[in-house]
Amino acid sequence: MMDLAKSQNKWCHFDHRRRQRHRRTNSQTDTVQESRNKTNSPDMAPTYYKTSPIIPTFVVFFFLVTSSVFPVHSYDFNQANQTFRPTEELQKLQIIRAHLEKINKPSTKTIQSPDGDLIDCVLSHQQPAFDHPQLKGQNPLESPETPKGENPDEMVSENHQLWSLSGESCPEGTIPIRRTTEQDVLRASSIQRFGRKIRRPIRRDSSSNGHEHAVGYVSGQEYYGAKASINVWAPRVANQYEFSLSQMWVISGSFGNDLNTIEAGWQVSPELYGDSYPRFFTYWTSDAYQATGCYNLLCSGFVQTNNRIAIGAAISPRSSYKGGQYDISLLVWKDPKHGNWWLQFGSGPLVGYWPSFLFTHLRNHANMVQFGGEVVNTRPSGTHTLTQMGSGHFSGEGFGKASYFRNLQVVDWDNSLIPVSNLRVLADHPNCYDIRGGINNVWGNYFYYGGPGRNVRCP
Repeated sequence: MMDLAKSQNKWCHFDHRRRQRHRRTNSQTDTVQESRNKTNSPDMAPTYYKTSPIIPTFVVFFFLVTSSVFPVHSYDFNQANQTFRPTEELQKLQIIRAHLEKINKPSTKTIQSPDGDLIDCVLSHQQPAFDHPQLKGQNPLESPETPKGENPDEMVSENHQLWSLSGESCPEGTIPIRRTTEQDVLRASSIQRFGRKIRRPIRRDSSSNGHEHAVGYVSGQEYYGAKASINVWAPRVANQYEFSLSQMWVISGSFGNDLNTIEAGWQVSPELYGDSYPRFFTYWTSDAYQATGCYNLLCSGFVQTNNRIAIGAAISPRSSYKGGQYDISLLVWKDPKHGNWWLQFGSGPLVGYWPSFLFTHLRNHANMVQFGGEVVNTRPSGTHTLTQMGSGHFSGEGFGKASYFRNLQVVDWDNSLIPVSNLRVLADHPNCYDIRGGINNVWGNYFYYGGPGRNVRCP
């Protein structure tokens, strides 16, 4: 792999198929409250936590597609100007329902979330992961020990997913799965692409595919995991075909068709979820998003072990401008004993793992870790999108106004968490979305990032 310092844009290869299919995420949040007499200086980092759950209302809408059915291999549900053909429409719905039966597993209990989601409690050995030929007939593994160097006082372990605020929970031996609906699938361009990223040629630039980033990254060493705390916002997304996300990527490969990534964070994605809530999500691929991988649990792969966290569910509370700041902590690392990549959300029980056999290069280690934000810019009406990144405000506004990543760490060969070194920051279009980093004794390595999209300097 070439040194990223030689090419400013190389870091984003793996992002060119980024966020075309997205899912809402409720999850566990941890809160950081700004002291009233603090300034916006990075040194004035929050010093205590509070929780203030916010339960947004959810508007459920039904979208009836009246376009004709296309050949079975494509199912382009969104093509316009087609004649309604009842027989073909019925065939299309039958295909969608057959797909839903495959991914929506039988449940022992169903919980109605305040935002309209249905959370199914599925027996852990019947989750979608165990449809994979190499996992059939197996049960989830026991959780390994977490990396050395974790700070138990850094995050609290309370659950702040909307679906769990009613006091309902999934029984032991089951996992909570957000139920996928016909409307979710109908918003996708095809059944094959539902829950997956759009396949595109690998390119060496980041400006031609409509994806814009503001990220911090490290490369050039062997990485066995990464950790960060990210504050959660609900950025405006201009239309159904765009998204805004904040996440971390654990990456390995040559940035060709062999690219391997593991990804986790929060995203606002009207196309994937049908609303504007920030949602906890995961993604993986072992072939640069061509045929492998998916969001959340929409295909076999990720094995969930936690009965309290629903991947794809909405996060609450979230940060507000000049108000409370709420962040989530994410840790991804490779278990040195069995080689699987585990995910922890907050400081509670582990969420689950990606089996090592899913990958090629990541069977060994990662060669890059990236943290930051990304949006899709479809240039509506020929101008830059109004979709926001992070809080929708530039990095220079600082704490309480701009989005941040803090306590950036990586896992080394000895399964120890250590601060990142030689962190580089990069923004594709700094007049639209920017980034600035720093380091202090409270937040360790951190950066502020984000922006409003279209403005006087970003036409």
